[in-house]
Amino acid sequence: MPLVAGVDSSTQSCKVVVRDAATGELVRQGRAPHPDGTEVDPAAWWQALGTAAEAAGGLADVAAVAVAGQQHGMVCLDEAGEVVRPALLWNDTRSAGAAADLVAEAGAGETGRRFWAEATGSVPVASFTVTKLRWLARHEPAAAARVAAVCLPHDWLTWRLGGAAGLAALRTDRSDASGTGYWSTATGQYRPDLLEQAFGRQLELPVVLGPADVAGTLADTVLPGGTPPGGVPLGPGAGDNAAAGLGVGARPGDVVVSIGTSGTVFSVADTPAADPEGTVAGFADCTGRFLPLVCTLNAARVLDAAAGLLRVTLDELADLALAAPPGADGLVMVPYLEGERTPNRPDATGAVHGLTLRTATPAHLARAAVEGMLCALADGLDALRAQGARVERVLLVGGGARSAAVRRIAPQVFGCPVVVPPPGEYVADGAARQAAWVALGGAAAPDWPLAGTEEYAADPVPAIRDRYADAREQVVDRLPS
Repeated sequence: MPLVAGVDSSTQSCKVVVRDAATGELVRQGRAPHPDGTEVDPAAWWQALGTAAEAAGGLADVAAVAVAGQQHGMVCLDEAGEVVRPALLWNDTRSAGAAADLVAEAGAGETGRRFWAEATGSVPVASFTVTKLRWLARHEPAAAARVAAVCLPHDWLTWRLGGAAGLAALRTDRSDASGTGYWSTATGQYRPDLLEQAFGRQLELPVVLGPADVAGTLADTVLPGGTPPGGVPLGPGAGDNAAAGLGVGARPGDVVVSIGTSGTVFSVADTPAADPEGTVAGFADCTGRFLPLVCTLNAARVLDAAAGLLRVTLDELADLALAAPPGADGLVMVPYLEGERTPNRPDATGAVHGLTLRTATPAHLARAAVEGMLCALADGLDALRAQGARVERVLLVGGGARSAAVRRIAPQVFGCPVVVPPPGEYVADGAARQAAWVALGGAAAPDWPLAGTEEYAADPVPAIRDRYADAREQVVDRLPS
């Protein structure tokens, strides 16, 4: 059977997997790091993709390629297709004021939020591309004047893989378009009026493709190792969360909790969401369905920060957390270490409450860090339920799910068992599964079995979330610099 390649161009690195198109069996893989920061020259992503593809043995024998990538990032191109300025990433919060302005311009309070929810499925926050365009227009007018087209990280990489044949060749998919703030999840159409409101004029936008449409053909000279004769089709790609959902085989009734650089809680739905509170983003998925989603800025890096503070490894942090009792004897961490997206507190700071002589131990702090991160995600699970999501199964994925403490404490915080698939690159796997769909045709993506899942159950401990809710209301914003 043919082989296919899936790419995950995430915030921190690029991963390439090559899998059997029919069975999903992993044949080989490679990865390369991305630079740190909340704005990055896209050339770094391109270099990392080439390195990761070479580490994966090249793409000379694959039948199709698809790229998944971090959502929302603003990649601005001039008329010649050159990048105008470093891309602003999803976790760059400098456009928080622009987000508030755009909502207020649509009406005061709930009126403005409801307008955006009904227009696009989501209420803009600093992560969304539309807010970054407003920021650019207001703060860097000379750069803004050069912009002829705007696209997303995965769009730009797909375009480069296809040879970058002019701005009209830009392509995207429903899932990533639904996170821009100028595309309607309900209608499947761009909202040029919202783009013009944000930026002041119209721009060239990528054509939005269906789940298995072809975005182009892999150019012969763009990656090491060449390409097979006859051309290799490029899948439409996806936003990272939608690709992860496809990678784990999420179906209606499933909720996926992904603990990576960001934390996400999302479900597969048959109807679009439109939450006027702005907690749930009404995104689309990779299959033609919808992906209501709650995102937190602070997830696995909360564990990294706690481990660094305690000068232990992540495995040692997990051991410490499991040595402390549920609820950490009242020690609570609110982990807004980089501000927060949900709730929309871009200037908030983290906090520790309940510090006493009894709780001033490494074990208590480790437990509070894990519980605080999980409580923020549990708030997202509640928000999905309030929007009508069916919660029949909770799947826990991402780098943070590798922590034994996260796996064992999550049922106590979420109030239900969790299913943990084996560690894997599920965003890249989702992209590969989409590539297989393109290569093999058919009405749906091929059915790749997900073996080796484990279920974790524990009695719920409601006091953990009760104390967290009290502490969450006491967080403060950063002082002006």
